[in-house]
Amino acid sequence: MKKADLKEFLDEKVILYNTPEFITSDPIQIPHRFSKKEDIEIASFLTSIISWGNRTMIIRNASKMMELLDHAPYDFIINHEESDLKSLEGFVHRTFNHTDFQQFIQSLQHIYVKHGGLEQVLLIKDDSATYQSAIHHFKSCFFEIAHQQRTQKHISDPLKNSAAKRINMFLRWMVRSNAGGVDFGLWETHSPAHLSCPLDVHSGNVARKLKLLLRKQNDWKAVAELDNTLRRLDKEDPVKYDFALFGLGVFEKF
Repeated sequence: MKKADLKEFLDEKVILYNTPEFITSDPIQIPHRFSKKEDIEIASFLTSIISWGNRTMIIRNASKMMELLDHAPYDFIINHEESDLKSLEGFVHRTFNHTDFQQFIQSLQHIYVKHGGLEQVLLIKDDSATYQSAIHHFKSCFFEIAHQQRTQKHISDPLKNSAAKRINMFLRWMVRSNAGGVDFGLWETHSPAHLSCPLDVHSGNVARKLKLLLRKQNDWKAVAELDNTLRRLDKEDPVKYDFALFGLGVFEKF
């Protein structure tokens, strides 16, 4: 397929899937229940962190997370005491258990109190064109308080060649324009031009079938390769094509 034809094809799929109807079957529905900026950020972050496996289970368990946080995640995180963390006992989503959940609450409090919040701590502060170093910095800040070693695995580090799919998805939700009614566009200090595609099995397989990606592994090297390809199609908003790749893979079995 010629570049012009491919761009037209993908642009049509973006229009098809970047609509409010997409929300009803996607984990992004969880943060859409909130209106306060910090609640949306935290609901998005926690939901994205457990976004692997069956989507129905993800939505159910993310809903349970919000219930355990009294449907006021920012207030819970900022004002919780150690005794409040006991209410989280019993939570589990695959390998993410209540110990991890409790650690995340404490680390998020640290991020908001000591680092100015998620928007500030994930800001690209060098001349990078991607979030690779920013995500690495974020993980360092997240775990600079006392923590269980096991919990570190739940935040990927692209400097160790991880595709960091869940963090990249979270960043897409926060940074991309809300014009389509799906993403939030909350972080105006960030630029959608710097976003990377949340690369997973579905988007990776579709990208390879369309010759957007040649590398076989879903790692950061593949993310960088796909970045280069998608930015040639739209340098200002390359990750809008995540809707096309995901929709083709999940809904159309492309």
